[in-house]
Amino acid sequence: VQLQAFGGGLVQAGGYLRLSCAASGSIFSNWYMAWFRQTLGKEREFVAGIRWGVGSTVQADSVKGRFTISRDNARNTVYLQMNSLKPEDTAVYYCAAGNAPSIRFSPEYSYWGQGTQVTVSS
Repeated sequence: VQLQAFGGGLVQAGGYLRLSCAASGSIFSNWYMAWFRQTLGKEREFVAGIRWGVGSTVQADSVKGRFTISRDNARNTVYLQMNSLKPEDTAVYYCAAGNAPSIRFSPEYSYWGQGTQVTVSS
């Protein structure tokens, strides 16, 4: 499985962006696809995840009410709609896929995209 993430950019605080992550190869129904983010010197942080088959979602408390994860099974693509962006959302965002029963634990994910930079200016 290969993942390609895109859609990052520079946006002002309060603005929005939509990230996309296209997967080539099979995504199994019990797998999760997720978004993580990382800033320099910090550990990779869980943002949101979606169970591929049923579409159930989980978000980090820091993004609840602002970010929405969704998927398009036909396109093998997962999206992260980010609204009301804040400067603290600035990070490199990575998509990930795998059988991850803990959902939020990055080592459980077997496949990772290349990352896309999101910068939110104040």
